[in-house]
Amino acid sequence: MAFSCDGRYVLAGSADATMRLWDVQTGEGIREFEGHTKSVTSVAFSPDSRYALSGSNDNTVRLWDVQTGEELRRLEGHTNKVTSVAFSPDGHYALSGGFDGSLILWNLP
Repeated sequence: MAFSCDGRYVLAGSADATMRLWDVQTGEGIREFEGHTKSVTSVAFSPDSRYALSGSNDNTVRLWDVQTGEELRRLEGHTNKVTSVAFSPDGHYALSGGFDGSLILWNLP
C-alpha cells in the first residue's frame, strides 16, 4: 500500500490482479486499475500523486494516470515476479526490484 503525498488517498494492490484507489477520510473506493494478469504486489505514488506504479507477479511494472485510471506504460524486463516499485524524488525515474534478483531503473517520460 502507499499514501498520496497529501495523505488523502491510498493505493492498494490485490491478489485479484487489480490496484485500487481509496479515499482515506471516507473509506470509499474511488477507482480500480485493471491490466495486470496476476497479483499486484507493490504500488507507489509519484511525488506529485498524479501517477502511480504497480508491480506484479506477472513480471511487469505499469505506470498509471491516477485521475483517469489509464495505463500509460507497461514496463517489461523482469524475468520473475516484481516485488517492489518506487519513484525517484523528481518523478522522472522509477526503480523496480524483482524476485529474479534484479533492480531495473526506468526512465519515465
